[in-house]
Amino acid sequence: MDLDAIFVGGGVIGLSGAWRAARRGLSVAVVDPAPGHGASWVAAGMLAPVTEAHFGEERLVSLLVAGADRWASFAAELEETTGLDIGYQRCGTAVVALDTSDRAVIDDLLELQWSFHLDSVRLSGSQCRDLVPALAPGVRGGAHVPGDHQVDNRRLIAALLRACALSGVDLVASEVVEVTTRVDRSATGVRLIDRSVIEASTIVLCAGSETGLLGGVPPDVLPPVRPVKGVVLRLRGSASVPLVTRTVRGLVHGRSCYLVPRADGSLVLGATSEERGFDRTVQAGAVHALLDDARALIPGIDELELVECMAGLRPGSPDNGPFVGWTEVPGLAAATGHFRNGILLAPLTADALVAMVVGNPVPDPLSGFGLGRVIRGGSGHAASTSARPISTRTPER
Repeated sequence: MDLDAIFVGGGVIGLSGAWRAARRGLSVAVVDPAPGHGASWVAAGMLAPVTEAHFGEERLVSLLVAGADRWASFAAELEETTGLDIGYQRCGTAVVALDTSDRAVIDDLLELQWSFHLDSVRLSGSQCRDLVPALAPGVRGGAHVPGDHQVDNRRLIAALLRACALSGVDLVASEVVEVTTRVDRSATGVRLIDRSVIEASTIVLCAGSETGLLGGVPPDVLPPVRPVKGVVLRLRGSASVPLVTRTVRGLVHGRSCYLVPRADGSLVLGATSEERGFDRTVQAGAVHALLDDARALIPGIDELELVECMAGLRPGSPDNGPFVGWTEVPGLAAATGHFRNGILLAPLTADALVAMVVGNPVPDPLSGFGLGRVIRGGSGHAASTSARPISTRTPER
């Protein structure tokens, strides 16, 4: 074989895995039509193990907490390797409620977080405004979550691309049509859209919600991921007088909304979630709803410049957990389905992928998130069996 591993998909998962593998001395390639400009480009960069805790997802919560624990060392190593600041901020998150019903929901979530022994503190309305002075006077209360942080997703991608280049990763700007296999059905490489073939001992599928569209393998072997559409807005503000200095997650009459500040004074605004297949168009109604809810929480955004509206596709799974492990095709692995937590889980996933490529088992806590938990149980499989070329332009958060 020409290479030790090929990573199909150049988002945060594929780039992190390839960089870590190359650091171990392995020969690797990342194949993506536009490395770094797919899923992860549209993300907000929230590292939120606590505020992403939901009822019925105890095992996933443990995974998210473990993922957050890996982030400080991962960020330090990446910045030292590249000399680039990735905007990793241990700023904490303010969770706020606009009305009494929203406050009741947040109180229920606090009880859940405390049952998991997660660090969160209940706040009154005035305490919320002390924490975030830009909040509207009508905010009824909320919580402070000191362990939920953020990273600038676009700076992160730039650093990962540089780290891959410095480590000898071959970045192939092309689309994968199919996995190539032997007569015994074991994977041998990938065929590109120009019909050329790249061979490797291990193929890792990191193509987000489009992983199920890959040809060359039986469709029931591929992980059952689906696209979940989200609209993200970017607003330009002042670096010298930032409107918000920590992440704000709010409930506005039952609707979720988040505002994530960047070092340059800009804000990333989002939280829409729609099941619309592979549609990436941005509807005016979605933009209006996001701005309206954000204004209800932070009225000062009226003075900011709207500079970008984008829609991307989070790779959802039946139980909201990722798929990291071997498929039933020898030599073919997958790392996808991270849904809202791709950036948070990138360091852990990268370490798991390196372990797999060198012949070791998937380490805890990802060992319980293999493909068999859904596929062999008959809970569903990939949404499409089309063998069209993969485009890895799907967002992860």
